[in-house]
Amino acid sequence: MKTKRLLGSSLRVLLLAGSLVLGGCATNAEFADPRDPLEPFNRAMYSLNDMLDRAFFKPLAQGYQLIVPTPVDKGVTNFFNNLEDVTTAVNNLLQLKVGRAANDLGRVVVNSTLGIGGLFDVASNMDLPRHDEDFGQTLGTWGVASGPYLVLPIIGSTSGRDAVGVVVDWFTDPVTYVQDDTVRWSLRGLDFVDTRADLLSASRVVDQAALDPYAFVRDAYLQRRLNAVYDGNPPEPEEDF
Repeated sequence: MKTKRLLGSSLRVLLLAGSLVLGGCATNAEFADPRDPLEPFNRAMYSLNDMLDRAFFKPLAQGYQLIVPTPVDKGVTNFFNNLEDVTTAVNNLLQLKVGRAANDLGRVVVNSTLGIGGLFDVASNMDLPRHDEDFGQTLGTWGVASGPYLVLPIIGSTSGRDAVGVVVDWFTDPVTYVQDDTVRWSLRGLDFVDTRADLLSASRVVDQAALDPYAFVRDAYLQRRLNAVYDGNPPEPEEDF
């Protein structure tokens, strides 16, 4: 999630990303990884995000994790996962995965009622597994190429296609339609901090294991997105002869 001040500038970058994925990225420059033609820009944005994270977001997440009891933290995560199930249901329907879409809607109904507004994940105990779909995956399912790898302010790793997906998914997020500005942005802020707290252990792995954290994060992101588009069964890469 983004802060209100950064939303305008981030959306402008996302619209630029949309033009890249739809129109292609023309460049004659040589680059090490063909998936990352914007590497100098991306590395600069990665450094900016890393600086902001170390200075503000990571300490905030560590304080949150220290203060908030584990059951409450889990309830907050469940609450936002329940909202994300709405977006997942919409995208499964757009991908013609009708059974999965029905499952996701069932999760929302069960967790919103029996789970007390989504604070408890009752649906998983009722054989209604959680999926994870977004509009970037939907575009990929229908054959839209990933486009160039991008690193955006605050948002972080994405691609031309997935950046367009972020904009569309914004409008399927129930939080977007909360009328009270204070409540809406408080929810987005809480979601951001809760998500960052959940990723503290993952960030330690990157810091300790990667000689080049930028390349490590890029490759992990692109591989994860490829698996997501193909539901864990990506096609074998073509061999050059």
